[in-house]
Amino acid sequence: AIALASLGVPDVWPVKIGLGGVTGSVLLEDIATLATLVGVPLWPIAIAVGLLALGALAAALGISRQEWTEGFSNAVQAGGITARAGLVGSKWSGRMAQKFSGASWTFFRKIRMPSFGGSDESVDDISEDAGEDLGDGRREPTLGRKSRKADREEAEEQPARKKKIVAARRKKPAAGKRAAEADQRSLDLGTGEYSLPPLDALDEPPEDAGQNKQDEEALAENARLLESVLEDFGVRGRIVKVRPGPVVTLYELEPAPGTKSSRVISLADDIARSMSAVSVRVAVVPGKNVIGIELPNAERELVALRELVAAKDYEKHAGALTLVLGKDIGGAPSMVDLARMPHLLIAGTTGSGKSVAVNTMIMSLLYRLTPDQCKFIMIDPKMLELSVYDDIPHLLSPVVTDPAKAVVALRWAVREMEDRYRAMSNLGVRNINGYNQRIADALKKGETLMRTVQTGFDPESGEPIYEEQEYDMNPLPYIVVIVDEMADLMLVAGKEVEAAVQRLAQMARAAGIHLIMATQRPSVDVITGTIKANFPTRISFQVTSKIDSRTILGEGGAEQLLGQGDMLYMAGGGRIGRVHGPFVSDEAVERVVTFLREQAAPEYIDEVT
Repeated sequence: AIALASLGVPDVWPVKIGLGGVTGSVLLEDIATLATLVGVPLWPIAIAVGLLALGALAAALGISRQEWTEGFSNAVQAGGITARAGLVGSKWSGRMAQKFSGASWTFFRKIRMPSFGGSDESVDDISEDAGEDLGDGRREPTLGRKSRKADREEAEEQPARKKKIVAARRKKPAAGKRAAEADQRSLDLGTGEYSLPPLDALDEPPEDAGQNKQDEEALAENARLLESVLEDFGVRGRIVKVRPGPVVTLYELEPAPGTKSSRVISLADDIARSMSAVSVRVAVVPGKNVIGIELPNAERELVALRELVAAKDYEKHAGALTLVLGKDIGGAPSMVDLARMPHLLIAGTTGSGKSVAVNTMIMSLLYRLTPDQCKFIMIDPKMLELSVYDDIPHLLSPVVTDPAKAVVALRWAVREMEDRYRAMSNLGVRNINGYNQRIADALKKGETLMRTVQTGFDPESGEPIYEEQEYDMNPLPYIVVIVDEMADLMLVAGKEVEAAVQRLAQMARAAGIHLIMATQRPSVDVITGTIKANFPTRISFQVTSKIDSRTILGEGGAEQLLGQGDMLYMAGGGRIGRVHGPFVSDEAVERVVTFLREQAAPEYIDEVT
């Protein structure tokens, strides 16, 4: 202000105060008075004060000496060029003025602002840098070239990060010993012993089964598209993992804090529309802080029963009654033990794959157990699905097709359960495994188990008469009761069927009697509250409405299934998982049944029907 006040006032200056303002004029008068007393001219003092002010300005702006020199030389050079251009013509003058403005902007861009951390960064760094990505569309504010470099590195690593979110596809299940024996084609020497069905009776799986047909880049791009679709609906989060499977691909969404799972689940239909998918199922992934979004694949892979029966997992499964359910959404074999369930309730509309699933469950038991280990009671009111199994040695009676006889068969199962409980009580064991183990130990030692029974009373003394009787030393087989269509039985004899099913479901587990019941109509008049309470393990195939899904599973989701074996398996405790059931053709079932009929004749019990 003092330096500017020492300059003369131009004629065009609109105010009376000089160029230094009020402050500059007052200070200049004081300095002039001191200079007069000392006898020093005023102009050297004004120049010194001006240079000092320029130095202070440079320090405040953070401009180094080199940058001052470069900026001053650029300005002088541009000014000289502009002056010469003005003499040549207005055209060149405009261009040179543009060059001068560019040079001036280059100079002023060098102006740095001091950061609070003690390091100086340029205006470019402030305007162009973007901080670290915090997710949810937010970025951490930063100041400096290092963050810009980090952003460039992040942009370069972006394709690699997209690939990393796609999980590797699970390989084909390892083959077991039976698969190797089937490849060797051993001769049948006719030993007379019962033989399990050969694997050759089942259809070969496709050659490309288990191979990943989807491109990782396409899956990663779908993940980004899904994120944008969710953001359009106000759901903020990111896809952290993509797990391709044989039928559907699971996208694991990690939602932003405060996002309700129910809000994302309710958007299933909107997500399907936006992603151009047939249907989308959204559910929380148990044990993880993610929400699973299941999108169907463009090409569906066929899950073959032979591949699962020949797998090492099937041979080494520790279950007494191993059922092959299929493959989970990741492609891993899914197998369960019916003896531990202990009963299974199946529902699904026509064409959903329910009857094929019942066939695969029966086949998985036939490929593992002999008639001495497992017996069947098959009830088929439709007279179509289970009639093919007539005359196999595992049956206790011909396939029951009359609903009235079905009630008789269920009552026989109740009586058999009570007889087995009495036999186990006499031996002092708690379940069928303990009973069979006790019988096996006695046979191994050559012992004969005896029991004391009362045969009457002494006519003279009136005292009871006891006799020793031998136990039946044959081990008890498991009994699996299969009902293919439960709705017809409930229409004919609902109360009687419900009472028999309730008793079996409550008590038959320890006796080795297990139920598999299927129905097309999962309504409350078919699947009553009593039946649901005694069937904790349930399977739902595709149903027509969310109400039917809630009836069978207690929650929605089954209406979003794709059909043809696509199922939701609810284990005890309410844990639900998606499984793709295997396919077995009618010709393969016929070949297996023909082989079993040649092994032995069935031993029917007349009291069953």
